Amino acid sequence: MDAPRSATHRHLACEVCGRYPEPPKVRLTIANVVAMLPIELAVHAAVVGTGWPLLLKVLLLAATATALVIWVAEPGVRHLLRSWLHAPALRRRRALEVAPALWRARVTLPDTPGALERLSRALAKLGVNVLSIQSQPVTGGVVDALVLSAPGGLTDDDLLDAMATGGGAAPKVWTTTPLALVDAPTLALSLATRVVANPAELPYAAAELLGAERGFAHHPVDPAAVARGTVLKVPGSPEPLVLLRPDEPFTPADVARVSRLAELAEAAMLRAASGR
Repeated sequence: MDAPRSATHRHLACEVCGRYPEPPKVRLTIANVVAMLPIELAVHAAVVGTGWPLLLKVLLLAATATALVIWVAEPGVRHLLRSWLHAPALRRRRALEVAPALWRARVTLPDTPGALERLSRALAKLGVNVLSIQSQPVTGGVVDALVLSAPGGLTDDDLLDAMATGGGAAPKVWTTTPLALVDAPTLALSLATRVVANPAELPYAAAELLGAERGFAHHPVDPAAVARGTVLKVPGSPEPLVLLRPDEPFTPADVARVSRLAELAEAAMLRAASGR
């Protein structure tokens, strides 16, 4: 694996406009003083010794020093001291580069003893820690959904290669957030309570449960996406529930979970209609 490239002041520039972030006020003040002081002294030395009227001297000193500082000295000093000016931002950038990152992963393992251990060992060689795991039996093996904590600098290719080396088939990874560590049964119960209280929340609760996007039954669906299993349609009332997850096909367990949630919403609607 290639070592992560160390951040320099060039990495702080905006990719669109090329501008750097505003440096801290203390450092900017020091840089401005460094730029202005030599020019002020030079202009004063050149003008004060002349026999011109005082008002003319003052106007000439103010105009000349201000113009030289704005157009020459300040941009030059900012350019020369840019690494020092942006040192605090660079330190924060370097800290982010080495900070652990969270990933969601899905991989198919053989349903044999030691398969998960081999996968964990391959990931551990990269310093990756498995934070949670959910297993779903499928034909020919077991699909494991993992939440991984990986050192900063690791890429998705690094994780995919490690899982393949550990005996995993069809590995996939996605960046994620600490929300992925929420206990799945607790999340499901919370969403079920939300749907019972308001059945109209079903599309949003289902999307949150499966980490998907809400689709609409009257919108055309790409047949290729249906074939890949990235579109899920669940019959419901008053219209079918459509969920989209372009990068991650739905599993039979996903279908079962959202179907039960839809049945719960329908039961809540019938109960409300009957006035019970």
